[in-house]
Amino acid sequence: MSFQVINPTTGQPLHSFPFLNATERDAAISASAEAYTHWRKTSMATRADLLRRVAQIMREEVESLALPMVEEMGKPLREARGEVLKSAWCAEHYASHAEGYLAPEMVPSDALISYVQYLPIGPVLGILPWNAPFWLAFRFAAPALMAGNTCLMKHDGHVPACAAAIADVFTRAGAPDGVFQNLPLDTPDIAAAINNEQVRAVSFTGSDRAGSIVAATAAAQIKPAVLELGGSDPVIVLADADLDKAADTIVLSRIINAGQSCIAAKRIIIEQSVYESFLDKLKTRFERLKLGDPHLETTDVGPIARTDLRDNLHRQVTASIEAGARCLLGGTLPEGEGFFYPVTLLADVGPDMVVSCEETFGPVAVAMAAKDADEALRIANDTPYGLGAAIWTANTAAAIAMAADIESGQVAINGIVKTDPRLPSGGTKRSGYGRELGAHGIKMFVNAQQVWVGRS
Repeated sequence: MSFQVINPTTGQPLHSFPFLNATERDAAISASAEAYTHWRKTSMATRADLLRRVAQIMREEVESLALPMVEEMGKPLREARGEVLKSAWCAEHYASHAEGYLAPEMVPSDALISYVQYLPIGPVLGILPWNAPFWLAFRFAAPALMAGNTCLMKHDGHVPACAAAIADVFTRAGAPDGVFQNLPLDTPDIAAAINNEQVRAVSFTGSDRAGSIVAATAAAQIKPAVLELGGSDPVIVLADADLDKAADTIVLSRIINAGQSCIAAKRIIIEQSVYESFLDKLKTRFERLKLGDPHLETTDVGPIARTDLRDNLHRQVTASIEAGARCLLGGTLPEGEGFFYPVTLLADVGPDMVVSCEETFGPVAVAMAAKDADEALRIANDTPYGLGAAIWTANTAAAIAMAADIESGQVAINGIVKTDPRLPSGGTKRSGYGRELGAHGIKMFVNAQQVWVGRS
């Protein structure tokens, strides 16, 4: 069996890659388990050397590594280059900081010496989506490898060339056999991989629906899991904010990867006194964006990755307009080849409208009015998701206090919500649990072993 990849820019078949059969799948998992017995004993310096070689190859070959993202999921070339380089940074960061993150911690007790040490647990299965193929792979793999685990990368079937390219970089960097493997599985075979007793943990990024299935499957086997799921991220814009800077940043956040990002700004909650003027600023900036071929340097917004995703996005927009949303820009399906969707700005959106209740995965900005900061906070929390949020105001102290009341895994004040290898990332509510990145992320898949030493 194989997956047929459609080029989202043209709508035409691009290529096909075969899935592993059950025998090949189990052989790969066994190889990962065998490699773990050796990799767990390597020094931090040895692990760091591998990740630094991986990063060097990626920096040297950024152009060729960016291309599969452009072709398979329509990421604009400029963004694809940036993703490769950010992934290299992630590898370098953990190469430099993992030893400190995992240093044993002395804990006073009734023992002569007592401490906690962080030990690897075994092969970790990473189940990844298509929207950031390189970054999400390295966000999962770099800390896991530095902790002494081995990695099995089950990437999305829509980006098989990206997955193959990542695995090839590790091979050429000299990764020992089995330490990092591409595991191209058909969706029905994922449960069998999770259930394999040699797989010790699961990292999943994707929808909350699929995440609940993965979580239940892992829990049935008493295996730890980290879930980074969907988001309907609010951005609160108060009247005293730097409105031009806020508009610039919100527009960037909304259209990165054609809006196909879990942490993109999705619900823009604007204080009533500046509502119309801020809508004008947003509209002016959205109108400047160029929709087109992701291979071109001039393109700001590429296509939606799949036709079914575009159809669902248009359903959300159409239903919301019918429910009373004011369409200031876009909102109509373009003619021609490919899966393009215009940059769309919807105003006067109510909490019961589809674009407010559901995650919108595309270049659709949703504007909502709030009479004051208290109402803005209530609207921000009126969602089953809790991934990221942002606050724009001149009163930093008030924003810091407000952040503690926002139900989300991360809050940006007067800035963009982003992932950073130095800082933990993750969600609450239906946006998942556990953390990736930073010191918190590397400790998700380790055995925090307590050691108590008495007098001899």
